[in-house]
Amino acid sequence: MVYATIAFGLFAAVTLAFALGVVLARDVFHAALLLGGALTSVAVHYVMLQAEFIAAMQILVYVGGVLILVTFGVMLTRSETETEVNSA
Repeated sequence: MVYATIAFGLFAAVTLAFALGVVLARDVFHAALLLGGALTSVAVHYVMLQAEFIAAMQILVYVGGVLILVTFGVMLTRSETETEVNSA
């Protein structure tokens, strides 16, 4: 029981760290990747609460669907001058 509480607190800290990274990230692509980490750690919380179906839907819908949509949206809307400036 104590180990479950410690693990829950640890994953809560990881979730907060990912969420803070999303807010503070300067690059939108990095923010999208950090959002994926935050959503995955929320799915871990669901597993720890014995809600496996909700955890699976969290991963399939949010991490698998929404995050891929955001990532492709960012990749397709970047201008070429922005990538040239960043690489120089």
